[in-house]
Amino acid sequence: MGAILSLEGISKSFGAVVIAENLDLELAEGEALGMLGPNGAGKTTLFGIITGMLAPNTGRILFDGRDITNLSPVHRCRLGIARSFQIPQPFGGMTVFENLVVAGAFAKGRRERDVYDLSARILEDCGLGEKANVKADTLTLLDRKRLELARALATRPKLLLLDEVAGGLSEMECETLVALIRRIRSTGVSVIWIEHIVHALLATVDRIVVLAGGTFIADDRPAEALRHPKVTEIYMGIPAD
Repeated sequence: MGAILSLEGISKSFGAVVIAENLDLELAEGEALGMLGPNGAGKTTLFGIITGMLAPNTGRILFDGRDITNLSPVHRCRLGIARSFQIPQPFGGMTVFENLVVAGAFAKGRRERDVYDLSARILEDCGLGEKANVKADTLTLLDRKRLELARALATRPKLLLLDEVAGGLSEMECETLVALIRRIRSTGVSVIWIEHIVHALLATVDRIVVLAGGTFIADDRPAEALRHPKVTEIYMGIPAD
């Protein structure tokens, strides 16, 4: 399969703080990639660069073979890039169903009634069908995370970026979320998932990259990436040879 996303020579700094230094990354169509790294390593910043919320200092971004480096976030969303946020940000005063309708209509420039059926199907797939008419600000944490995923899916993405969606969940809730993400993967959507709950990644992704010090210090199959000497040094304090 070809690459759905390519980062080429991406660099980003905020003053003297280097977040990314000449990063290269390819994601195959249909692949699920896990991303690990210490707090403050720049993982969420990298998502901002991919979605167009932040501009890189150097480098370019290719999506589905097209250079999108200078495209707006709206344009990128309409091409098929969607993301969730670490802290769910629903429209609290709207119902769960209305949240999806707004996302689906805005993403593709369609009338709201044209996305009603799609929104209803996605709510069922995400386990929120019975809560369609509930106000979003009354949901539990698990259901708010489900809604984050559902809203992203309502934009009909080719690439889904997940930012710590398992954080704060119980073990059983985490298993429910992993099952949902695996179902999403089965539809052919490519995924990049930032997560500190490592066992959730191991149950879901094909490959893991580890970002630290502005560079990817590991890029391999999940088990091999976690055994990388530089990774064990960062996470376990075991000096690399």
